[in-house]
Amino acid sequence: EGDVLCCMRRGLCIPTRAVCDAETIFALSSGHGRCGVAVVRVSGPASSMVLRNMAGLTQALPSPRTALLRRITDPQSKELLDRGLVLWFQGPHSFTGEDSAEFHIHGGPAVITAVLQALGSLEGVRPAEAGEFTRRAFHAGKLGLTEVEGLGDLIHAETEAQRRQALRQMDGELGRLYQDWGYRLKRCLAHVEAFIDFSEDELIEDGVLNQVDSSVRQLEAEIERHLKDERRGERLRSGVQVVIAGATNAGKSSLLNTLCQRPAAIVSPIAGTTRDIVETSLDIGGFPVLLSDTAGLRDSSDSVEREGVRRARQRVEQADLTLVVVDSTQLPPDPQLVPAFLQEHLSTVLPSPSPEAGMEAASDRVLLVLNKSDLVPEEQRERTEGELRESTGLPPACFLSCYTSTGLEDFLTVLQSRVKTLCGDPLSGAPSLTQARHRAHLQQSVQALIQYHQYRDQDLALAAEGVRLALTHLGRITGRVGAEEILDIIFRDFCIGK
Repeated sequence: EGDVLCCMRRGLCIPTRAVCDAETIFALSSGHGRCGVAVVRVSGPASSMVLRNMAGLTQALPSPRTALLRRITDPQSKELLDRGLVLWFQGPHSFTGEDSAEFHIHGGPAVITAVLQALGSLEGVRPAEAGEFTRRAFHAGKLGLTEVEGLGDLIHAETEAQRRQALRQMDGELGRLYQDWGYRLKRCLAHVEAFIDFSEDELIEDGVLNQVDSSVRQLEAEIERHLKDERRGERLRSGVQVVIAGATNAGKSSLLNTLCQRPAAIVSPIAGTTRDIVETSLDIGGFPVLLSDTAGLRDSSDSVEREGVRRARQRVEQADLTLVVVDSTQLPPDPQLVPAFLQEHLSTVLPSPSPEAGMEAASDRVLLVLNKSDLVPEEQRERTEGELRESTGLPPACFLSCYTSTGLEDFLTVLQSRVKTLCGDPLSGAPSLTQARHRAHLQQSVQALIQYHQYRDQDLALAAEGVRLALTHLGRITGRVGAEEILDIIFRDFCIGK
């Protein structure tokens, strides 16, 4: 499509009102494949010429943003290509900030091909590169980089929660947060540089550096709080990694098939059927989940199965949530012994928790699935459930039968709750971090602000450089930062030379 996300810059980006170049571009913006209506977008200085030639407009162009039904013809052969709607968007009041036109045509492949070929025959008009419409919108100041990324996420959103998060970012909320931090850093930098340049002339009021100290500390604390989000936004954007793990023949593949409602994995009574990772994408209550079935964990002399077990353990270590499947028929007949049995079983499946995280934090990322509950007497199951409810230190446990689907609804309720906790509510609180590059630049901003504190009493010029670095990293997230803005604040706040 002609409007797919692009425009990630390594260095400093300063958008201008000028367009990227003087060429006029076109592309199919509505996606490929048969459809009722297809939208072909044109943008650039020759858009009005294209509209006149293709739609046979000999006099005035249609009013901006007003649909007009026209015969669409080949400008060279004058052959009728289609009848459709045409729209005119006069710059700068368009998506790209340039003069733009749209052709709403029938969505058959032959019609689309004919219109695109006719556009390509016009002088000074060429097919758009991937993301070029969005790139021009960025350079015209219509979108910041975070909004561009939000637009890309919205295009690729597959679940309701992803749509909400992407729409919030595209609306500019995340960009406004970063721009506010950037504005406050500019003030800090302007005040420090003014103190360096003009304090000897007694033109700077007392206490300026103390105000900067306070502002820098507050900004550092706010950015660090923003970073301590447990990667909820990134997880929501890319999907929650949910891994099914456990011993052989516990019913892991059956659970995968039950959740995705299709035979995605081979199910067999033969132990060790699953050797490699089997993945499928799911929508759990509006949240994206990448569900992985893994090889049964056991010692084996088979080199292929050993490799499968190694991959399974590696995937468990990387998981956001692990579903540990246990064969209910293997539980101790005495319900009082079940908690200790499960605790021991978990230690063989899960990696050892780090001292910092502790067992309680590790159990927050685990659900116990006691499968084959249809083979356990009801009285024994109820007594076991009672023991597990009173037990401490164990993750939630759900009795389930993949064969009869008994307990499936309760399990899905618990699973959805855990996934929602891992992703957070995209509409509540401050906007979430959604990109790894944002996190990297923010971490570097914090390090730069630490540099300010380190050199504040030793070398104010180096301290100022720390603030400047922090500002530069924020500017690389939003794509907007410039030296002129620093000078503007200096002269407005201090009235140098008065």
